[in-house]
Amino acid sequence: MNALAWDWEVFTAAVGDAVWAPSIHNSQPWRFRCTQAGIDLLADPGRGLPACDPDGRAVRVSCGAAAYNLRLALAVAGAPAEYALGRAGVLVRLTPAAARPANPQQHRLYREIRRRHTNRSPFSEVPVEAAAVARLVEAAHDEGGWLHLVTGGKALTDVAELIRTADAKLSADPAYVAELRAWSSAADQRVEGVDRRAAGAAPHPAELLTRRDFGGPAHDTTRELSREPLVAVLGVPGEAPADEVRAGMVLQRVLLTAADLGLAAAMFSQPIEVPAVRERLRRLLGRADAPQLVLRFGYAPTTCFTNRRPVADVIEPES
Repeated sequence: MNALAWDWEVFTAAVGDAVWAPSIHNSQPWRFRCTQAGIDLLADPGRGLPACDPDGRAVRVSCGAAAYNLRLALAVAGAPAEYALGRAGVLVRLTPAAARPANPQQHRLYREIRRRHTNRSPFSEVPVEAAAVARLVEAAHDEGGWLHLVTGGKALTDVAELIRTADAKLSADPAYVAELRAWSSAADQRVEGVDRRAAGAAPHPAELLTRRDFGGPAHDTTRELSREPLVAVLGVPGEAPADEVRAGMVLQRVLLTAADLGLAAAMFSQPIEVPAVRERLRRLLGRADAPQLVLRFGYAPTTCFTNRRPVADVIEPES
């Protein structure tokens, strides 16, 4: 057998970092294959969410986030990669690049891969500094995307209303509710889905930004604490499947940058999952590109992480 593009130990270690990317409902919809030519990242067809993600957009965004982790891990390991999107059924194909040391920024972001997590707890009233906000916007831009800050009380209220409207429409669909419950768990240490430790408290009527209900316990402290939360909408130029993969790369770079800044982050994809609401959000922002995700940043206590499947479960043999 001819040599693989990367040493097997380097490959498996990098995959071990890649899987710590976020994915909708922590469904982990990715597969990795190392070949003589490079590393292929593919969607796992058995882990799609037909009720809330019928066209696979969220799967592609999730896989793009995993690809960004993979690129970082290889760079820090001294085995950097170039990548191409959307070739012959492969979402991302990585090929070896010229050897070079990782830069300080790559080292900083790499250290946050396993520290970063979605925070489903209440955020504090402490405002995010302007310099930190600028770094988040820069991170999205440097990866080929955009981060639109939602500023002003009227704009924030309008975005919050779109999230609430989309969540209510989704929650009225029995198939969506059944799917959400299938990926929620009252048991600890589940390796997929959102278990009770990471679910956070149940959504509270006083919350400005409506969270998904993963079955967490009711708690008074889920009321809105922050009067002026930092909310942003993330997107990329274009709406083709490859653009959605790129959106995942942009997302992960922004999330790792936030973690490096000591910021908590929460994600709201409900308004993206309802086409009519997504279009209303696009018009509200005044952008030509369709939005890919609504994000919130701020300061909050560290919460429990969702778990990940073993690396061996996500590696696909070369055919």
